[in-house]
Amino acid sequence: MRYMPAALALSLLVAVTGSVGSARVGQTIEPRARALIDGGRSLLARGDVDAATDNFESALAVDPGNPETYLALGDAARSAGLQGKAIHYYREALERDPNNLAALSGEGGAMAEKGALDKARGNLTRLEGLCGRTCPETQQLASVIAKGPIAKVVSADAVKPKPEVETN
Repeated sequence: MRYMPAALALSLLVAVTGSVGSARVGQTIEPRARALIDGGRSLLARGDVDAATDNFESALAVDPGNPETYLALGDAARSAGLQGKAIHYYREALERDPNNLAALSGEGGAMAEKGALDKARGNLTRLEGLCGRTCPETQQLASVIAKGPIAKVVSADAVKPKPEVETN
């Protein structure tokens, strides 16, 4: 009993110190990375996915901890039709910034396009809890879920022609 007040004070100190250490107070982005991300976004808007991805990867090399770079890489992968890779990048962004609305929306959209509609609805529910039903990210994800999965390309092996024998 004599150590109870000291133990309580020490545990309170550890709890406060731990929460302060995990708080993100205004992350600054390296100016070179900002320029590369902006350039990549403009390339992506023009449809040049490969050049945009190169810019985003260069920005990642300049500023490796920036969640916006992972978000941009996810957008580029999603534009290229690589939903699995996009989900990976969105999760990297969410690991660095757990309440990033754009990353939640992008991840949910990629999941819906891949066919994981239940998981996408989970992201939609989380977005509605964070920003409501009227925020653009929530509405964007809801529209992607309403469209459903992207039609898959059929391989040549899946559609084999039936051999026909003709006589000459």
